[in-house]
This record gives sequence, structure tokens and C-alpha cells, in this order.
Amino acid sequence: MLDIYCRAHHGRRKELCSQCQDVLSYSLCRLNNCPFGAEKPACSDCPIHCYKRSMREQVREVMRYSGPRMLWRHPILALLHLWDGWWHRGKSIV
Repeated sequence: MLDIYCRAHHGRRKELCSQCQDVLSYSLCRLNNCPFGAEKPACSDCPIHCYKRSMREQVREVMRYSGPRMLWRHPILALLHLWDGWWHRGKSIV
């Protein structure tokens, strides 16, 4: 998703710009420290908000832009992402 966003907004082709790379690094760090581990739900469904407000807003912006475009670029990954969200909504996390 960051690749789609960065390419459209920052004009990068081969690698992420420094701002998008910072968002990616921060996200991976937060995921590695998540108490839910592999059972982590989507952030919008998670009872714990572990992102700083500024980063949360950046990730929302990326997802709003890239989400609909993922269907064209990576249809299988987009469908798996939707399935994962539905799967976790049906399970109790707490």
C-alpha cells in the first residue's frame, strides 16, 4: 500500500521516499511489539491503539488512497486483506 501511495504522491519508482520509509519502519516496529502477535486484528478493529496520533493519521491517509487501488494492482492480496478483516471481526480478541 505504501508503494502505491508513494509512487502517486511522491513520484518514486523503485524505492520508497524517506517519509514513506519512516512510516513503514514505524509500522513494522509496532507490529513486532504487538501483544496479539499473529492473532492481531486490523488496526481499526483493535482494542489497543499503539500508533502515535500523527502516524495513525498518515497510515489512514495511505490506506484511504491505496485501498481501492489495490483491487487493480494486487487483487488477490486485496481479497485476502478483506477476508482477514472479516475473519477477525467474527472472533473475540479480548
